[in-house]
Amino acid sequence: MGEKGSKHSRDTGLSEQLLTEKLAGIEGISTKKMFGGYGVFHDGKMFGIVDTKGQIYFKIDDDTRSKYEAEGAVQQSRMPYFSIVDSVLQNHDVILERAEHAIKISK
Repeated sequence: MGEKGSKHSRDTGLSEQLLTEKLAGIEGISTKKMFGGYGVFHDGKMFGIVDTKGQIYFKIDDDTRSKYEAEGAVQQSRMPYFSIVDSVLQNHDVILERAEHAIKISK
């Protein structure tokens, strides 16, 4: 999740912002410090990542991959997580829709 050798998240406040502002309408969200970044969980199942650079990634599936790629999102390593582009982060309804879908497929 983080850069090799990085021990601390460069943007530790981003996971809290994600919880308190962007995903406030969804119950059961939590974060856990992992590999210098954070895992984002819903009822104990990881559906998102905040990396050491503060980039947010959500879990995707075959149905959502093309949508993320068309927006210019990038895959997190070889994992099934794609970055959330700024235009999505700025749109409250879309970020909630994406989070809810990532939660659904993480179960």
